[in-house]
Parts: sequence; C-alpha cells; structure tokens
Amino acid sequence: MTFAEQMVGFKTIVIKEILRFSRIWVQTIIPPVITMSLYFVIFGNLIGSQIGDMDGVRYMDYIVPGLIMMAVITNSYANVVSSFYGCKFHHHIEEMLVSPLPNYLIILGFMVGGIARGMAVGLAVSVVSLLFSPVHIHNAVVIVSTVILTSALFSLAGLINGVYARSFDDISIIPTFVLTPLTYLGGVFYTISMLPEFWQSASRLNPVLYMVNAFRYGFLGVSDISLGLSYLIITGFVLALYGYALYLLTIGHGIRR
Repeated sequence: MTFAEQMVGFKTIVIKEILRFSRIWVQTIIPPVITMSLYFVIFGNLIGSQIGDMDGVRYMDYIVPGLIMMAVITNSYANVVSSFYGCKFHHHIEEMLVSPLPNYLIILGFMVGGIARGMAVGLAVSVVSLLFSPVHIHNAVVIVSTVILTSALFSLAGLINGVYARSFDDISIIPTFVLTPLTYLGGVFYTISMLPEFWQSASRLNPVLYMVNAFRYGFLGVSDISLGLSYLIITGFVLALYGYALYLLTIGHGIRR
C-alpha cells in the first residue's frame, strides 16, 4: 500500500470523525457552550464579584481560560471514546484492522477527529466568553499549541478507554470518576498558591494543572507552573498514551477474539 493510498484511508477516518459530530452540532457543540455559560454567570459574575482579583487579575478573566480548557478536555475525550467504542460495538473496527492501513494512521485519524471537536467547542466557548470578559492574548502560539496538545492527549485517552470498554456504561466511568475530579482540582477556579504546602505538592501530580496553567499563560501571562515544565509534561503524556494506544491496537486487545 503506497503512502498516497494510506493518506486516502487516513483522510476518510478524519472526515468521518468530523462529520460525526458536526452533523449533530446541536447535541455536541451547543450543550457544553450552555454549561460553560452557566459557569461564567455563577462563578464569574456572582461569586467572582465577592472574591476580587486572583494573581492580580480580575476573577472572571482568570477563570475563562480554565473553563475553555475544561470544555476542550471533556469534548475531545468524549468524541473519541464514543466513536471508537461504537466501531467496536458495530464491528467496524475489525475492517480497519485487517485493511492495509497502518495502526498508527488509524490512531491519528481518531485523534484528529477528537482534536477537531475539542477545538470547535473551545472556539465556541471562547466566543461566548466575550460576553463576560474582554479578550486578552499574551502569546497566541502558546494558546494554540497548548490546546492542540491537550486535545490530542485526551483524544488518545478516550481511544484507550474505548479499547478497554466492554459496554456503553464503561465509557462513562472515566469521565465521571477521573476527568471531573482532575479538571475541578486542576486550577481552573483558583491558584494553587492559595493552598497549604502539602496540597500544593499534591496538586502538582495532577496533569490537568499543567495544561490549564499553560493555556492561562497564553491569555494572561500568569501561571503557577513554569511554561517549559508544562510543555514537557503535556508532550510526555501525549507520546506515552500514543505509544500505549498503538501497542493495544497492535496486539488487538479487546478487539480480536
């Protein structure tokens, strides 16, 4: 199979994944926008007015990047885990695995679909945030690179969850018991400098903290974590999860019988 032919297969997966969520945008794009709008109103306007500044920044401005990143994380993950498990459930994935298309391109195809949905939701939430906070852009390169790496990471995490899932109930366990606590404790609503020293150290074990802070730095120029360390952690997780996903597809875990 030539590289050009492989690219046809890769583009087909990407187009399928993008059309999958864009055709039902009322269910995939609008709900997270409404949810984040409620966060803006409740935490930003109502509670934020009582809190004052955070790291020298108005509280509403401070939480906007974190809320955008929260939407990116959950939707990148949800897109791939539901799509991949759907392929397993309907036995479409076997057709991909027996085709000449390399496993690494299959993974990239699903990952690009997750990135596309994550960025689409992130952009929609960003537009709505303009109703509550003026745009601040400290470093556009950091903003774009961080959101792409983060959505790639959680797209891969969703694919791995899809590999292990044995029922539709299994694909809701990780978002409920892992993603939600990690995002809420990832510095979205506060700076870790407010915490006691022990909990500051514990917070540094949360990978979401590095993503949120790098993204916030791109907007506001403030961060609890050094930018270089944030990139190192995020990139390391992306490479590790990609390698593990490739391993799982290669051995056919949970797919081949």
